[in-house]
Amino acid sequence: MRRLLLTAPLLLALGACANMDGMFGTTPARTFPVFFAEDSAAMGDNARGIVAMASDAAKANPQAKVTVRGFASNDTGTAAFNRVLSEARARAVADALIASGIPSSRIGVEPRGAISGAMPTEARRVEIHVGG
Repeated sequence: MRRLLLTAPLLLALGACANMDGMFGTTPARTFPVFFAEDSAAMGDNARGIVAMASDAAKANPQAKVTVRGFASNDTGTAAFNRVLSEARARAVADALIASGIPSSRIGVEPRGAISGAMPTEARRVEIHVGG
């Protein structure tokens, strides 16, 4: 019986492997968006679920750095207020990751303040980057 050696390019050509996580010893970077209510850094159930998924991804790739970037909308508050709010959001998410078992030494927090030109609901977020 003949055996077929499936290489990565062949798998891609066949469409048999849409996600090659770990195939070459590394896991691609992933981004998890966590959304917040206006002028709030409190996480709801949906936000906690997204943080749990990011935590699982970080645990599956223990060498990966985790970056937490906080944003705020430009439609309310001063630049200083939005900077503090974006940091509070990022810290809330980082604290939740730490509580889930991710060491604080792996987590970088980057408050970005307000985003110009973005829809307010899209700007009220934290992005969790795992890997990369």
